[in-house]
Amino acid sequence: MLLLAIDTSGKQGSIALARAGEPTADGSDFEVIEIAPLVGGTFSAQLIPQIAELLSSNGSTKNGIDAFAVGAGPGSFTGLRIGLAAVKALAEVLSKPIAAVSLLETCAVASAAQGKVMSVLDAGRGDVYVGEYEIPADAGWVPRERMLGRGEFLAHAKGSRVVTPDTVLAEAARAAGLTVSILAPISAADVARLGWNKIQRGETVTPEQLEANYIRRTDAEMLERIGS
Repeated sequence: MLLLAIDTSGKQGSIALARAGEPTADGSDFEVIEIAPLVGGTFSAQLIPQIAELLSSNGSTKNGIDAFAVGAGPGSFTGLRIGLAAVKALAEVLSKPIAAVSLLETCAVASAAQGKVMSVLDAGRGDVYVGEYEIPADAGWVPRERMLGRGEFLAHAKGSRVVTPDTVLAEAARAAGLTVSILAPISAADVARLGWNKIQRGETVTPEQLEANYIRRTDAEMLERIGS
């Protein structure tokens, strides 16, 4: 199976081509063939040409793609829309499945941490995107993704390992006495790995079902924050 993964959620983005075979006990039958960077600010102009070049350089075309994985958020509104629109269009034309991947869950999986894990990403304006996970998950455990203020995040993170590619958030968590793992920047290769796991579990969506996961505060939370 040839898997194309896209991440346009941040200031910089990337696309990755991966090959996966039949599931194995150690998950080793998965290979990221190549990663191509995307320069922030020009995703819309770069994305389709870069996909075509990546496929061509590896002896394939869009018709060789068997499935897609895409970073669905949280992240830049504009960046996410560009990436998701491209995947929607390609998957619809090719009638292929899509794995919509949370960037917060990607951080948790990439960290290889066990137990209670809290993934955090900068949301701007003093806010933090937070994902709370149990790895491996207990029966009935439901991951929670939300937006918190920085002070709220530090208070809620007690008892969890904080994982993040953001050095500023990592230092703030360490200063608060929390256990922290700093990650390398998340790329489309990480999205591909988690996407493949989802595809194996049948957790895919159609182009019509694919939506961005912006994780914004509710209107009530915004009004409460303004009034405080």
